[in-house]
Amino acid sequence: MILLTGLCCCLLLPCAGQAQSFDELKSKNWHHWRGPAATGVSKTAKPPTTWGEGKNIQWKGALPGNGTSTPIIWKDRVYLLSTIDTGKVDPSLPKPEDQPKRVFGITFPNTIQRFVVLCLDRKSGKELWRRTAKDGIPHEGHHGDNDFASASPTTDGERLYCWFGSAGLYCYDLEGKKLWERDLGKAHMGASLGEGCSPVIHDGKLVIVRDQARQSTVHVLSAKTGRTLWEKKRDEPNAWATPVVVRHSGRTQVVVPASKMVRCYDIEDGKIIWQCGGLTGNVIPSPVISGDLVCCMSGYQGYSLLALPLSAKGDISKSDAIAWSKDRGTPYVPSPIEYDGMLYFTQSNRNILTCLATKTGDVIIDRTRLPGLSNIYASPVGADGRVYFIGRSGTTLVLRRSKKLEVLATNKLEDRFDSSPSLAGNQLFLRGRKFLYCIARGE
Repeated sequence: MILLTGLCCCLLLPCAGQAQSFDELKSKNWHHWRGPAATGVSKTAKPPTTWGEGKNIQWKGALPGNGTSTPIIWKDRVYLLSTIDTGKVDPSLPKPEDQPKRVFGITFPNTIQRFVVLCLDRKSGKELWRRTAKDGIPHEGHHGDNDFASASPTTDGERLYCWFGSAGLYCYDLEGKKLWERDLGKAHMGASLGEGCSPVIHDGKLVIVRDQARQSTVHVLSAKTGRTLWEKKRDEPNAWATPVVVRHSGRTQVVVPASKMVRCYDIEDGKIIWQCGGLTGNVIPSPVISGDLVCCMSGYQGYSLLALPLSAKGDISKSDAIAWSKDRGTPYVPSPIEYDGMLYFTQSNRNILTCLATKTGDVIIDRTRLPGLSNIYASPVGADGRVYFIGRSGTTLVLRRSKKLEVLATNKLEDRFDSSPSLAGNQLFLRGRKFLYCIARGE
């Protein structure tokens, strides 16, 4: 990894000898692709407002291979996934140029891909260890905007869980020792668009959703051993939404949005607690929890937002039990952010911002254009009274968390950004197509 080092940095790590629980530690880290509470917000981070290629860049590292999964941050380390095309050809497989024409020009690989897990030093960007989870040729291709490492890893502070979809699930300790691995079989995505749902860890259980063109499933595994605790079949087509797990009404609920139904499973046995229809197809945005509600949305071939009560039971589709709903301005790829009662999201993959009061659905900012941005795939993040929106072309717009559109800064980096950011301490991590940037205020 090529490094450009510069700024000093205060990582805001716990002092030696202080014993802290996982919940206490995760509030200061970014253990999951949507942050400590899966809302896109850090309540402790104080990242910079302004930066550029020559300003507030603590380090910048060239990335091996391809990947759009979000890096996760735990204590003094950064963990991320990537796949590297080795160029080793299987002559029994057809060359890409000899394959039949598919939608979006998708081709199936005929070369061996190396699925790798990387651990970097958070302060310097130095590579501390690299592990090859697997070498193999994927059975399908992917959309040009997707890749074979689009699911983000997660950690419970003891183990690192790395999900490469059909290429397998791999568990390491934080020093890179492999503890176990699982093959959950091949997923066959409609139109071979590629996989992308990230795993979720909760209280010793690992949740994985596989919505696809064949038999969709949700799995809950033992985090310690990888053993299946339960598995449920799902009547759902393609979806990529990472589920959210929450304790409410005396049960731990796994909320999984999809095109036919948003379903809420009991994490202990997989029984459906409640369900609700009403989203559109190809669900990608992850749900967010706010108080007694979970907000689920989609934006493919229509717009839908459902604010659903976590106290629900049974099928509440089209009923008065739905707290509120909207049918305009919702995202296709990016997930929303929920920041102290304010729900921010953008329309489709465009730069049109809506902000609603999470509890009531009342409009705070109504479908307003974000200046300086165009296409958006990355999900927004928030910290220290600010909200960060990252465009694919490398421009980040920093807004004040406010009831009006108030731009604090417009920042530009020379890379393409489809991966969502991570926040911890005074640092902001941005994964581009070529580089991983660690952005921090100079001390």
